Amino acid sequence: MNIFKPEPTDYILEKALAGERISPAEALELYNTADPLKVIAAARETRNRIHKPSVVTYTMFRIINYTNYCKVKCSFCSFHKPEESESSKVLSVEEILDKMRRAAAIGADQMFFQGGINPNIPFDYYLDVLHAVKSTLGKHIHIRAFSPVELMEMQRQTHLPLREVVRKLKRAGMDSVPGAGAEILSDRVRAILSPAKVSVSEWVQAMETCHEENLPGSANIVIGSVEKPEEIIEHLKIVRDLQDRTGGFLAFIPWTFQRQTDKFPIRDVSAQEYLKLLGICRLFFDNISHIEASILVLGTGTGSIALLSGADDISSVVIEENVLESHSPATEEKTREFIKNSGFTPKKRDLFYNYKD
Repeated sequence: MNIFKPEPTDYILEKALAGERISPAEALELYNTADPLKVIAAARETRNRIHKPSVVTYTMFRIINYTNYCKVKCSFCSFHKPEESESSKVLSVEEILDKMRRAAAIGADQMFFQGGINPNIPFDYYLDVLHAVKSTLGKHIHIRAFSPVELMEMQRQTHLPLREVVRKLKRAGMDSVPGAGAEILSDRVRAILSPAKVSVSEWVQAMETCHEENLPGSANIVIGSVEKPEEIIEHLKIVRDLQDRTGGFLAFIPWTFQRQTDKFPIRDVSAQEYLKLLGICRLFFDNISHIEASILVLGTGTGSIALLSGADDISSVVIEENVLESHSPATEEKTREFIKNSGFTPKKRDLFYNYKD
């Protein structure tokens, strides 16, 4: 790697480009001291070896937040409502079916089903919803549902083994699982930001169980608070180690926190830092094929550069995002236009990255 002038971290990039696994210590060295442009260049080259250089994929899914009451009350979340609030709610099965019918009518064939941690919802509610969506709208509707946080709450509520909870959900219609609720996989950081949330080991246990039950999914990281660079890289290591064991992660997505509450310690993440992290993710995850640019949070400006920095996919179009302020293109037409304007050919995909057009 000999762009402009030699630097001490060039050997790490050369190692990654040669197909060798880089260590967490080397990833941390890249994060702390490497030239961002060199990291991005190496990540782009690696991405283009794995995927067709001219293509960027996207998908279209409906987010359904079935309840906005959450007992966890993370400091960074403005979505949750107190149980006694007049605006606290749980959607009925028919309300959910109506939302999915309208989404399917405009081309969405995936449902992302998630909500707050509401101990008043019986386990049968989740099974009824999954079954109703599949039986009413067809098996072609892919249901991506329940973060590790929700799954662990179901296990506590039912007193069933976690594996049995997962199997019941799968039989009812759950097809895959999101990696939500990870934020930063550091118990120190979690104790500060979301002390009532599951621990790192519980998050790993839930994801590993899902993968073992043939429920694939994605993983992510969210930066921009009190985390240290060492904790960011440790997060990546935990995910890579889990992927070595299960192979269940289809994609990895770096995010940044949004400013939602006054009580949350947030720092502004520069575009340079985000793009450098995205590039490191592409180089570090030699066992995860797809790196997704978080257009939802980034917006189209940084998002367009992210497609030149190691990403091969964006998660648009997102229908009804209630938790985050969305900066994604609002329609499928605009999503395709964004990808074309960024210099790529758009290809709509399913969850398993098979082209649909």
